[in-house]
Amino acid sequence: MSAGSLVLKGVTALVGITAVLFVAATPHHGVHVEKESWSFQGFFGKFDKAQLQRGFQVYNEVCAACHSLDLVHYRNLTEIGLTEAQVKEVAAAVTVVDAMPDENGDPVERPGLPSDPFKAPFANEQAARASNNGALPPDLSLIARSRAGAGFGAHEGADYLHGLLTGYQEPPAGFELADGMQYNEGFLGFQIAMPNPLSDGGVTYADGTEATVDQQARDVSAFLTWAGEPNYENRIYTGMKAMLFLIVFTLIAYAVKRRVWAKIH
Repeated sequence: MSAGSLVLKGVTALVGITAVLFVAATPHHGVHVEKESWSFQGFFGKFDKAQLQRGFQVYNEVCAACHSLDLVHYRNLTEIGLTEAQVKEVAAAVTVVDAMPDENGDPVERPGLPSDPFKAPFANEQAARASNNGALPPDLSLIARSRAGAGFGAHEGADYLHGLLTGYQEPPAGFELADGMQYNEGFLGFQIAMPNPLSDGGVTYADGTEATVDQQARDVSAFLTWAGEPNYENRIYTGMKAMLFLIVFTLIAYAVKRRVWAKIH
């Protein structure tokens, strides 16, 4: 077998292995998850900033009443298209406790700054449980990523969230629903403590988009996918550049081989 054939076989194997790593298997949640179409899905996917802004609005006006977003800072909102002035306005709408106490050692409250992380709705876990009948609302920073597959599977986390948010229904006949629980076809066990947070027209989108339950669920699912992996697009582009480099390098190596071995033969 010639050196050229070995090089070509090596490239083929490399591409095959890479493809296997990039194709994500559907994570098993014990429930059926409908596959949706997302702008960030696939090898050339990217986030729709208008959708991310609508999703942030849903989170801010609906989800933030119970769920924290500890790993995201207000300044990160510039990455979804908000201006610095808008970010300052969003941050200043909340009151936070400053890291430095006053001269008497008492805590100092101040308006939020772009450098602050998103303010949590509760002071601690005990307060969160007390306000939610003993249930602890999870932090949503990594909720989409934790439900996603490997490689380019970030859309699977969005599929899961969309399915859960649109999965509230009346329980079927004979289904025993525990006290304080809601029936949800998108949740493991079909019983969830969180009441349905979305309703048609529950928010008024700044861009005029009709705020149906499905639209709100799609938008906030996309936003939480971005929140869990804001460098998603850069990761894809880096992978593309790496593959392009390997292809060009292999072609150059093959051309050099042909030139060197031509003199020997």
